[in-house]
Amino acid sequence: MIEFVLDEADLVGLRFAVSPLSELTLSLRVLKDPAKYPLHLPWVRGIRDVDAEVLLALSTSRGWTPDFLSPRPLTPFTRIEDEFAALREISTRAMRRDFRALFGDVPAVLRDRERVFGALETYWEVALAGHWDRVRAVLEADIAHRGREMARHGLATMLGGISDRISFPGPAVEVRIAGVDRVVRAGGRGLTLVPSAFARRTAVPVDPGAPPLLIYAARGAGTLWETGRRAGPAALAAVLGQVRADLLTALARPHSSTGLARLHGVTTSAVNQHLRALRDAGLLASQRHGRSVVYARTELGHALVSHSVERGSDAARRPLTRT
Repeated sequence: MIEFVLDEADLVGLRFAVSPLSELTLSLRVLKDPAKYPLHLPWVRGIRDVDAEVLLALSTSRGWTPDFLSPRPLTPFTRIEDEFAALREISTRAMRRDFRALFGDVPAVLRDRERVFGALETYWEVALAGHWDRVRAVLEADIAHRGREMARHGLATMLGGISDRISFPGPAVEVRIAGVDRVVRAGGRGLTLVPSAFARRTAVPVDPGAPPLLIYAARGAGTLWETGRRAGPAALAAVLGQVRADLLTALARPHSSTGLARLHGVTTSAVNQHLRALRDAGLLASQRHGRSVVYARTELGHALVSHSVERGSDAARRPLTRT
């Protein structure tokens, strides 16, 4: 178990953030052992023309990776260009220290830093750049959900909802991770929570002295590579119209307007018109995250969809009568 001991200032400083580089790094686990990540098989099958020798060497059999590849992001809007620039500023000595902490020595294939950086940058362009808007929408929707949970039910409930491995008896956030046993005192550094579409459970830095950082599996990652869409119930479509019924149905989990536009095969501006109408009717709530606006059903929206589905099921089960 790892314990992040937080004082009052740390609790105030608790924040959520997104790191494209961390997502890249965590996705290497999928590349290394796709069978463990069946949800991502449609994605991993399409990866070609990467330096697999370097990429596969960057993680252990347990999926641990060097700390310098999972930087502590400061905002939910971190850009990969900035992280790659910072990565190239890391000294060779620091890289080798992290490699030794993980592997006991520096693997031969990882001794050429330019090859390592080149492999990572090419991998981003080939495997992730074209999907990043969709991945980011999932992560931002998760952050919006966690924020609402914390505001409504408190920190302990929010943390417990992330994973059954996490608890907050106070003053420490306890995370159960096999093979890790340490106490980390935040000491005013706060705790950074980083959602990931590629994490199966939870992850923490290898270095015990690193700033408190907890990576966890984001909600909605299972829908990341879906290409189809679910039609809204007929009863709901009769009232709202098919497009708005479909959108309200799709928002069982939060989505960005960009992601919904891609899913439904229409322009973002067209989707935004419908989403604003549903929001104005009290069926959706919206929250801006950087360049994206994430939408989620309100309780009224949930109730309306659920009732329409139930009514449709009742009608389907109702026996026909002859007159």
